[in-house]
Amino acid sequence: MGSAIYIIGAGAIGKTLAVFLQEAGKNVVLLRGREVNGPAYVEELSVQLSEGTIIREKIKVHTIQNFKKLEGIIVLTNKSFGNEAIASRIKDKIYESPVILLQNGLYIEKIFTDLGFSSIYRGVLLATSQPLSNNLLRFKPVRTSPVGIIQSDTNELSRVVELLSNPYFEFNAVQDIIPLVWSKAIVNVVFNSVCPLLETDNGIFYRDLAALEIAKRVIAECTKIASLNKVFLDLQEVVNTLLQISRSSDGQFISTYQDIKAKRTTEIDTLNFAITNHADELQLSDTVKETKLLGELVKIKSALSML
Repeated sequence: MGSAIYIIGAGAIGKTLAVFLQEAGKNVVLLRGREVNGPAYVEELSVQLSEGTIIREKIKVHTIQNFKKLEGIIVLTNKSFGNEAIASRIKDKIYESPVILLQNGLYIEKIFTDLGFSSIYRGVLLATSQPLSNNLLRFKPVRTSPVGIIQSDTNELSRVVELLSNPYFEFNAVQDIIPLVWSKAIVNVVFNSVCPLLETDNGIFYRDLAALEIAKRVIAECTKIASLNKVFLDLQEVVNTLLQISRSSDGQFISTYQDIKAKRTTEIDTLNFAITNHADELQLSDTVKETKLLGELVKIKSALSML
C-alpha cells in the first residue's frame, strides 16, 4: 500500500480530514468528486476546533482525471449518490488500492462490490463539520469513528486506520461494521429529515422533548426493519447515540439542511428511502410510515429550494 491519501469529495468532511491529515505530516490530495476534469490548485483551508483553536493548511486540490494512477488509499467523503459515477472513474486507476467509504447511508458500497473492487472498507462518521465561510470550517467530534471491512483479499484494516487517524479526528478498527452502519444510518435518517424540516440545528433532540419523541418513533420503525435484515439493534442504544451526537454537535447544521440551503441534491435516498424501499420489498410498508413521510417532505423541500 502506498502512503498517499486521496480524499474524493471536497465538502466539509473531506476538507476537514485533508487539513488534519496534512497537519499530521501525511501526503494528502483532495479530489473534487463532482468535476470530471479541471485545473489543479492549492487551497488554504482553516478548521476551527470545539475549543476555538484553528488549524490551517494549504491543500492540493485536483480532479480524478488529473491522475493516471491512484496508488495509496482512496477515501470517499463525497455525497453517496455520486458513487456510481466515481466508481466507474477510479476502477482502472486504483489497482490494489483500498477504498474507504466515509459516507452516510445504507447499501452505498454495492456499486463497488458489483464492479469487482477487491478492497472495500466502510467507516461510520461520528463527527460533524460545517462550513462557516468558503475557507473556514467548524469541526465537532462526537467520539472515535469506527472502520471495518466490507470485503478485502488482504486484511489491511489496521494500516488503513493508522493512515486515517490523527489527533483531532480519530478512527478505530472494528471486526463487524454492519451493525454500526445500520445504527448510524438510522440516526442519520432522524437528523437529516427532522432538522431540515424544522430548519434547526442538531441540538434540537436533547433540547426539545417533542422532537425527541418523533425521533424515538422513527428509530423504532427503522430498527424493526434492521432486525428483519438480521441486524439486531437495541432501540435505547440507538436513541442514546442520537442524543450524544445531538449534544456534541449542538449548533451544527446537518448536511441535508446545508444542502437544501445551498440548492444541492441531498442524500435522503440512501437514508429514509433506503429503509422504506427495503420495507416495501418485505411487504411491510405500513411499518415505516413516519420514516417515509419525513423523507417525502424533505424531497419536496429540496425540490422547492431549487426553483
